Amino acid sequence: MSAPILSIIILAVMFLLATVLPLNMGALAFVGAFLLGSVVLGMSTSDILANFPGGLFLTIVGVTYLFAIAQNNGTIDLLVRGAVRMVGSKVALIPWVMFAITAVITAVGALSPAAVAIIAPIALSFAAKHKINPLMMGMMVIHGAQAGGFSPIAVYGVTVNGIIAKTDLEASPMAIFLASFVFNLAIAVVLFIVLGGSKLLATKTGRLVEQAAESRMAVSVGARAAGVTLQGSGSDISSSGVARKGTSGSSAASDTAASGARATVPQLVTIAGLIALAVISLGFKVDVGFVSITIAMVLALVSPAAQKGAVNKISWSTVLLICGMLTFVGVLEEAGTIKFVSDGVAHLGMPLLAALLICYIGAVVSAFASSTAILAALIPLAVPFLSTGEIGAVGVIAALAVAATIVDVSPFSTNGALVLANAPEDVDKDKFYKQILAYSGIVVIAGPAIAWLVMVLPGWM
Repeated sequence: MSAPILSIIILAVMFLLATVLPLNMGALAFVGAFLLGSVVLGMSTSDILANFPGGLFLTIVGVTYLFAIAQNNGTIDLLVRGAVRMVGSKVALIPWVMFAITAVITAVGALSPAAVAIIAPIALSFAAKHKINPLMMGMMVIHGAQAGGFSPIAVYGVTVNGIIAKTDLEASPMAIFLASFVFNLAIAVVLFIVLGGSKLLATKTGRLVEQAAESRMAVSVGARAAGVTLQGSGSDISSSGVARKGTSGSSAASDTAASGARATVPQLVTIAGLIALAVISLGFKVDVGFVSITIAMVLALVSPAAQKGAVNKISWSTVLLICGMLTFVGVLEEAGTIKFVSDGVAHLGMPLLAALLICYIGAVVSAFASSTAILAALIPLAVPFLSTGEIGAVGVIAALAVAATIVDVSPFSTNGALVLANAPEDVDKDKFYKQILAYSGIVVIAGPAIAWLVMVLPGWM
C-alpha cells in the first residue's frame, strides 16, 4: 500500500476515533505523525517535530491567556453590562446585543465554546423573561461567536491564516473575516425574521441593566460550571460533557459587578490592552502571539489577583488539537499525500464541483467533530489544487471556513450542546433538542451550497 493511501486511512481512523470516543484529536495526530513518519517514511523524530507550529502555539496560548485574565478581572462582565445599557428598554434589540457581544469576545481571541458558555446562560434567561423564542436566542449567540471567529487575532483566523502564510496562495485575512461575519450576520437576520423577532419590536421592558447583571452573575456561570471556561488539560469540552453538566450555577460574582459599579483600573487597562492588541498586531504587523502574551503579563502585574488560575484556563485541549493536527499535516506533505489528493481533485476536471465537495465534507464532518481539526486538515489538502489558479483561492478558503463552522449549531457540537444545556426551565428539553437538530440539519444541507454560490461560483474573491 502506498504511503499516501495509508496516510489517508490513518487520518480517517483518527477522525472516527475522536468522534466516537472522548479522545483528543491532537493527541491522536501526534501518534499518527510518529507512526507514519518514523515507521512508514523513515523520518527521524527531529524531522517530525520540525513540523510543530511553534508560532501558532504561542498565539493561541497568548490570546486565550489574555482573555482568561479579562474574564477574571470582570472586563467581560463590564462589556456585557455596557452593551445591555445601550439597548434601553427595547426587547427586540436583546438578541442583537447577544450576537454582537459574542462576536466581539471571539474576535479578540476567545474560543467559540468559551464565548458561548459565557453568553448563552445570559441570553437564554432573557429569552425566558421576555418571551423571546429560545431557538432564535441560542442560535444568535452561536452565529455571533462564529461571526467574530475569523478575525485576524482570533483562534480560527490565526489557524487559517497561518496555514495560508506557509503557501504561495494569496492571503487576505480581512476578506475571510468579513466573509464569515457577513454570512453569519445574514443568517441571524433570517432567524430574527422567521422566529418572531418582528413581534418584539413593539415590546419594551424596564430594569434591563439590572436584569442583565442578575443574569450575567449566574455566570462566570456558563463556563465554570460547564468546564469549558477555557480550562486546561483534563477539562471536558465535549458536547456530551457539556450537556451532562449544564451551565447553570449559583451566583459567584461580586456584588460590585452586579450593582453596575464603575470600571476599575485593571478593567480599564484591560480594555486599553485589547485595543492595543488590535492596533499593534494588525496595524503594525507585529506577531499576535508575542503582543498578546506581553499585554497579558502587563495585566498580570497590574492586578496579580486577576491572573490567578488564568494559566489553567488556557485552552490546552485546543492547543494540543491544533499543534497535533498541523504536525501531522507536515508529515502528510512528506508522504506525498497533499499532492496525491490535489492531483485526484484536479483530474476531476471540474474545479467548481471539487470546491463544493470540499465544503460539504468540511460541513458534514464538522457537525460531529472539531471544526478546528477539519480546517487544519482540509485547507492544506486543498492548497495545491488551489495553486493552479483555476478558481479563486480566497473564495474557496472563505467558503470552507464558513461551511466548517456554521454547523457548530449542531447539538452534537460543543456550542449546540451549551445552548441545549441552558434551555429555560419552562422549555420542553426534548422539543428544544429536536428544534436545534432540525435547524442544524438545514444548515448542514444549505449552508455549504450557499457559501459556494456566494463566494466561489461568481469568482469575485
